[in-house]
Formats: sequence, structure tokens, C-alpha cells
Amino acid sequence: MIHRGYQAAYSGIWPSTGNAASVVGDVPGFLSTALVAVPLMLWDSPYAPIILLLAMRLAGFLMIDVVIRQALPDNMVPRLLLVLLLWLNPWIQYDSLLYNPAYLIFCAGLHLYTAWRLRDKPDFWSTFGHVLSIGFAMQLHFSWPLLVFISLYLWWRQIVRVNWWAVSAAVLVVIASLLPYLSELLANPHIARNEDPDTHERYIGWGAVHVYPVLKSLIYWLRYGAWAFPSKLVNDAGFDWLAAWGWLEYGLVWLWRIVQYLLAALTIVMALIANMAAWFDIRQHWRRRDGAVTDAVTWLLLYSFGAFWAMLVSAGLAPIVFNYWHLILIFPAAIMPVLIWVYWAFFKGSAVSLKPLWWVAAFFVVTNLVAISDSRKFSWQASYADQVRQYVDKEIGSARP
Repeated sequence: MIHRGYQAAYSGIWPSTGNAASVVGDVPGFLSTALVAVPLMLWDSPYAPIILLLAMRLAGFLMIDVVIRQALPDNMVPRLLLVLLLWLNPWIQYDSLLYNPAYLIFCAGLHLYTAWRLRDKPDFWSTFGHVLSIGFAMQLHFSWPLLVFISLYLWWRQIVRVNWWAVSAAVLVVIASLLPYLSELLANPHIARNEDPDTHERYIGWGAVHVYPVLKSLIYWLRYGAWAFPSKLVNDAGFDWLAAWGWLEYGLVWLWRIVQYLLAALTIVMALIANMAAWFDIRQHWRRRDGAVTDAVTWLLLYSFGAFWAMLVSAGLAPIVFNYWHLILIFPAAIMPVLIWVYWAFFKGSAVSLKPLWWVAAFFVVTNLVAISDSRKFSWQASYADQVRQYVDKEIGSARP
């Protein structure tokens, strides 16, 4: 993204294709280029596209916050839980860097928010935004079918009211945005496939045939709702800044891993219980097609259920084994059963203590601090701005014409 964005901002060259995917070729490139190039045109600094990225991620979170505030209006606890389970969650913060999946939380937030607004009436702009959330994701990552399958379930279940004029208008906008990519695809069909010969053995439905990809996605669903964070975050923390005290460095590495894995095991059990509770709540509702939903919480759990099946269907159809960033579009849906269960089980009422939430917040902050200073993706010894400037000077040129 950095290369294409700086090339567009400095040289006026706007590529029609983006990053190469694992198996199925290149994603469209215009939007991902614009997300870097446009901020650079306004402020020529490596931090310009980062500010836009953080603003979009914040916007995605705030849209989900609106849904939680309206669905569980009794007190502030559900919103505090959302801050912990989503905004401060190391699963999300570990992806706060300039690459395509980092923008997907915005698409997820827009998708949930617009679906929520379509519960009662077929609003034009909500439908338009709902389709655009899918189109936006389509330009960034090949995991966009997840949102399509969720929308299809909500429509089949008749718990969203669709404005078909808005659908038509939004589809036309999405197609127009894809015209440069489609033109390039017609001229160079090879961009639709990875050139690695091993990938040519993959096919639609490969995941279902091999089973493991579907099981792995199921594990990710539970891990998203738990504190079972990416292995790169946990295992690669070496505490190098303590190298002068080898015994302390070695001891802290193992203390870090033991605490992380114990809490991961405990919270995965809690996530499983939360999802079972959610299933018992909606088991009489998930197949009904009369549009009847007893309350807002049930609607949220049905949305989460739709995301769960979208994940399994996508994992079965996909020609790859999913990694955690492939499923980030369903992250908000995956934490919903946990958020609702924790709220109802431990914080429902007026005389509850919020001290446990402070302990959770402290744990997340410490985990994030370790991740940003000493993990495979981040290091306290590296400077993002210097790295970008050196790369741009070498590959593109240091000054805009």
C-alpha cells in the first residue's frame, strides 16, 4: 500500500490492481491506493495515511457503539465491555498498521450499523451504506463474501427491510469503482490467479473437502471472544530491552507465556459457554421467516449467528486455510455473545462493582504495550517514519514533482 500510495501521490500513477492474494490473484487496487495517496496529497508525511486509518477504525468502533448503546440502554457497562472486547482488544490493536485488513473493522462496523437501522423500515441511505460496506471490503480483501452471506441470512430471516432502489444504486457505484480493475482483468486474465504452481491445485470448495480449514475457522471464532491472542504476539515477545539481565529476561519471557496461555485456556471456556447460552436464546428463532424478533438482544444474537454460518460457509468454499486477518470482518459479531453473556451474568443490576473491568483493562493495556514494543510486527527499536522515508527515497523518489 505504501508503494502504490506514494507512487500515485508523487508520480500520478494509479494502479488498477492491489496486493496479491494467497491463491486467487490480485485484489482491486484503486481504493487501497487512494487511502494512502489522498492523505499524502493533503499532508506529505508518513503519518498522514496512518491518521486516516486510525480515524476509519475509530469510526467503525463508534458505529458498533451506537448499536450497543441502543440495544442495551440500561447503563454504561455494555459500552465499557465493548471498549474492552473490541477497541482495547489486542486482536484488534495488533492490526493497527498500514495494510488492507486493518481497514476492515470500518467495513464491519458500517455493515452492522446499517443492518441495525434496517430492522424496522427500508431506509434508502441505510440500505445504500449497507451495500457499500460490502463493496468497500471487496476492494480491500477477498474476505468480503463474509458480509454478503451475513446480509443474505438477515434478508432470508426477514429481520432487515431492504430498499431495492438503494441496492441498485449502490451496486452501480460499486461496479463503477471496479471498472479500472475489471478493465485490467480483461486485458490480463492472469491477475485473477496466483502464479505459484502449487496454488493451481486449489479450487472453490477446497476448504470443505479438507475439513481442517472449517475447523480452524471455528477455533478462531472462539479465540476472538477469548484472550487467546495471535501466537506472533505471545511467542515472539523476547523482552530484548532486558538483555543486560539475562536471568530476568529469560524469567519474564516464560512468565509472560504462562500467564497468556493460562488466561487463554480459561477465557476460551468462557467464550464457549457464552456461545452456548446465545444458541439456547435463539434456537427457536433462527429459522423463522416471519421477521419476528422479541427484543434487540435477540436481533444482535441472530446477526452473530448469521456471521457464524457465513464464516463456516466461506471457510468451506475458500481455496485457502484462513488466518486470523481473513476473518476480521466477523470479529464484532464473534464478541457479541461474550459481551451479552458477561453483562447478563456479572454486571446486570445497579449494585455491581466495576473493579473487574479495570483489571481487564490493565491486562489489555500491558499486553498491547508488550506487543507494540517487542513482537514480530512491532519493535521499540524501529521507527515507522524513518523506514517509510528510506523506502520511498529508494523505490520512488523523495520529492513530489
